[in-house]
Amino acid sequence: MATVYRAVDTRLDRVLALKVMHPALAADPGFVDRFIREAKSVARLAHPNVVAVFDQGMHGPYTYLAMEYVSGCTLRDVLRERGALQPRAALDILEPVLAALGAAHRAGFVHRDMKPENVLIGDDGRVKVADFGLVRSVDSVTNTTGSVLGTISYLAPEQIENGVTDTRVDVYACGVVFYEMLTGSKPHTGANPAQVLYQHLNEDVPPPSAAVPGLPAALDELVAQATARNPDLRPYDAAALLGLAMDARAQLGDRELDAVPPQARAAERTAAEDRTSVIARPVTSHAAHPGPVSHTSRLASVPLPPAPAASRLRRPGVLLVVLGVLLFLGLGTGVWYISSGQFTKVPNLLGKTEVEAKSQLSAAGLGVKRVDRKFSAAFDKGTVMNTDPAGGKRIRGNGAVALTISRGPEVVAVPDLKGKPLEAAKAELTSAGLTPGAVSQAFSQDVAQGSVISTDPAGGQQRSLDTLVAMVVSKGRPVPVPRVTGTALDQARSTLEGLGLKVETAPEEVNSPAPAGTVANQSIGAGSQAAAGDTVILTVSKGPRQIPVPDVTGQEADAARKTLEGLGFKVKVDKPFLSFSNTVDSQSVPAGQNAAEGSIITIRTKGL
Repeated sequence: MATVYRAVDTRLDRVLALKVMHPALAADPGFVDRFIREAKSVARLAHPNVVAVFDQGMHGPYTYLAMEYVSGCTLRDVLRERGALQPRAALDILEPVLAALGAAHRAGFVHRDMKPENVLIGDDGRVKVADFGLVRSVDSVTNTTGSVLGTISYLAPEQIENGVTDTRVDVYACGVVFYEMLTGSKPHTGANPAQVLYQHLNEDVPPPSAAVPGLPAALDELVAQATARNPDLRPYDAAALLGLAMDARAQLGDRELDAVPPQARAAERTAAEDRTSVIARPVTSHAAHPGPVSHTSRLASVPLPPAPAASRLRRPGVLLVVLGVLLFLGLGTGVWYISSGQFTKVPNLLGKTEVEAKSQLSAAGLGVKRVDRKFSAAFDKGTVMNTDPAGGKRIRGNGAVALTISRGPEVVAVPDLKGKPLEAAKAELTSAGLTPGAVSQAFSQDVAQGSVISTDPAGGQQRSLDTLVAMVVSKGRPVPVPRVTGTALDQARSTLEGLGLKVETAPEEVNSPAPAGTVANQSIGAGSQAAAGDTVILTVSKGPRQIPVPDVTGQEADAARKTLEGLGFKVKVDKPFLSFSNTVDSQSVPAGQNAAEGSIITIRTKGL
């Protein structure tokens, strides 16, 4: 689908990978949408084991992604050079792959093309998952009658038979990759793709210990769980499989983890097995055409291995898949073009301005059938977003091409919502194609409580569809809160309710300097502003605490003061005229009696 270049970002002076879609495919809006979806999906993940996407854009007919450059190799390179890996090494690679896919699955995405080629191993040992080009939202997973996307050796049975793709197809692919790391070869091989597809549908992935004797049973079990042909028997997503992988590692000792496997010979494979392919899916309607086969597939020679008649009857999907492939091949060999002089290739005009497109068509001897204009977030305003026929297609030399010109992102006017109740305002934004955003509150002298005071962006401004619109909602006119502490509870309640406030009483009374039965505390302080209907919680006083008074006579006055103040009393020192003594002679509250916290105790020093 694309070519990846090692490039230099001249603005930030960094090496990156530049993935450029093949211009012939850029003529297909579906491929362009998938390319852009890859950028958005990976950008949302921001996971250390996922190759990061820095930017996405278009330059003339070229659509590109600017991505993190990982200096190192792929897992395919490692397997090609070393064959089977030690269990510890295989788990060291599998676990970060599952962590990356687990993050994608929990974010709502399915990779759909997991294979060793898409596992990058950096020179520093970091493992990263790449190529989310076939990524798809979990919520949009459906049964399709179109085509199956993926790599033949790693396709789950339900992908082949029904076109079902959810998180469990990635789990299956990871199980196959893990088997390949443990044994050095794929579990299903054949002389042609059809034989591999047949095995996926009809044969379980064998235990890796059958190919490499001595591998622990825990690893056999892990592969079996991940590659169960019935998707309901697999772990639901990669995060669940990661947990099982960590459990399997915990069951193994160092000797089992570091056992050196016999280097099993890697199975011969065709180029088609390891390339992402589009496999034709049979359709039920005679009018429908089988799905396309990408130019990267090699599906010639597709004889099926013999199968029992009962098996064939039980698996009509297998026959339909093979018939679809054969039908495509039959059609493909019959396609030819009569006398190239009678036909002209439609130039690739995507991303060109209308003037440039018409000029190129004229130079090619082609006319313009019509010009349509549509909204597009992927193409700049005024540029070609689609042609009919598409670029690269052949039409008669004097034919005409229909152009679709981008109107840019569809924009709408933000409605004027001032004075409208919040729920009605949200409904109006949604109806206009905008998205209700954050809601904050503020007092207003002229807007009723619960209605919108203002929006950001403001009403009347033009914005793209789905733009978030923040709203400030009125709390009504401010209500000054009076001081009610120290007043009787009933009086305080009457005062506050008369201002439009609600009053609640705290469940427990507290000791305070305020007299018993009066308000000790109010939840909204005096002088604050509240909105009508706000609740003020009042705490009732039990009166001050009663504290036993100690005997401080005979002490120095300063020491006596500190003792009494430490207990919560206020202290007054009474010193007789012309007294030179600093010793306490008497105290106003006798020792042993109780006095209210905060009350004044007078101490008197000796006189002459």
